[in-house]
Amino acid sequence: MVTLTATRPTAVPTTYPTKLLIDGHWVDPLDGDSFPTINPATGETIATVAAAGPKDVDRAVKAARQALESGPWSRMDAADRGKLLYNLADLVEQRAEELAALETLNCGKTINDSRGDIQGVINTLRYYAGWADKIEGRTIPVRGNFLSYTLRQPVGVVGQIIPWNFPLLMLAWKWGPALACGNTVVMKPAEQTPLSALRIGELAIEAGFPPGVINLINGFGETTGHAMVVHPDIDKIAFTGHVETAKIIQKNAADTLKRTTFELGGKSPNVIFADCDLDAAVEGAFHAIYFHGGQCCTAGSRLFVEEKIHREFVQRLAARTQTRRIGDPMDPNTQQGPQVSQEQLDKILGYIALGQKEGANLVVGGNRVGDRGFFVAPTIFDNVRDEMTIAKDEIFGPVVGVLPFQSMDEVIERANRTHYGLAAAIWTKDIDKAHLFAKRVKAGTVWVNCYHVVDATTPFGGFKMSGQGRENGEAALEHYTELKTVTIRLR
Repeated sequence: MVTLTATRPTAVPTTYPTKLLIDGHWVDPLDGDSFPTINPATGETIATVAAAGPKDVDRAVKAARQALESGPWSRMDAADRGKLLYNLADLVEQRAEELAALETLNCGKTINDSRGDIQGVINTLRYYAGWADKIEGRTIPVRGNFLSYTLRQPVGVVGQIIPWNFPLLMLAWKWGPALACGNTVVMKPAEQTPLSALRIGELAIEAGFPPGVINLINGFGETTGHAMVVHPDIDKIAFTGHVETAKIIQKNAADTLKRTTFELGGKSPNVIFADCDLDAAVEGAFHAIYFHGGQCCTAGSRLFVEEKIHREFVQRLAARTQTRRIGDPMDPNTQQGPQVSQEQLDKILGYIALGQKEGANLVVGGNRVGDRGFFVAPTIFDNVRDEMTIAKDEIFGPVVGVLPFQSMDEVIERANRTHYGLAAAIWTKDIDKAHLFAKRVKAGTVWVNCYHVVDATTPFGGFKMSGQGRENGEAALEHYTELKTVTIRLR
């Protein structure tokens, strides 16, 4: 059975910013609103955080517009923009342990996972720092006596809305390309997890970013987020979160024809063939679903297992799952922390109850762990059918459904039988089988004999309702620049 850990050797920060960062200053909201932010390991309030209203959004946008068009940022050389990103990366590296502890305190991921995320933040900022002076246009041969060339210029004031599962990493994924391209930013952190983003705001000031380039406004999607989406002077919205929210954003952004990019959810197929390395595949399937308590958009929640090895695979995975150490996420020995909120806990337990009602076989887990905080036991359902709710909906928790299959054609058709298309994986020793699967499965990322391998250099995003556009790599720069053609008559 799972083990509940309790020790707490990691020092936790006791002071952190809780106001709004607008135009280089920490300010109170004009309407005086606030909300509590919760420690998901205990359910207790950590701090009360300022909540931005529409008037605060407006002053943040005005600050960003001024910085974009007339402040030092507008005149800064591209290489100097890159230097500021390098400075920020260095500061994050110097304060890595503090930031990791703050991330764990507010979002509940294990301290080891938070440390990994901080390294991802550093890598991302440095990657895009290197791009800042390499965003180039082209010369184009045209008919006649003309010179034509293109310029890549900033989109403008960018509104960015990030989720609660990877607060700092998602911040870096969005700040990196936006700032490297010369845009200015108005960002809303998730209301569940604002603290680490606000701390990075302090570091951005220390790194030397001019006032107005980076603005952080806490608040809720229905108020702060909505005010950003409908604001006529925000040129682009970049959103990571739930597909239903993205639909609302896209509709509300239509009136101002904002550019939008969305990184949304998934119901990722993880396909295990009988010719795989069984030990590696069991460990890979375990990591695919239980990493960060299943609170990952690429989680391998649909586990397709070839019938030849189905029974043995489920037995092995169940045995591995029962060794999971759940508890205080500050303890380095903990392997799984809490879910992020009471709402998320209730949602997951509701899906577990629904899976049992619809006839799936509950193998292990299915219960809350402890009576304090928001912990859920790693859960396996076997003999899940494609039409079951737990096989269709994104649960966003430590719940996997095992679906037996017989052939390649069958499993590809079933893997694609979803509105999502974010990620997929295959486990096999047959290279032809791997390439065929990678070609035919509808997913933005395909892993072969591995899972959750994501790098700042590789494009990330989804097919179908898993999103629009790509983050990371050179691909992200396309979404933060406008292409301008210049044609000159030559004598």
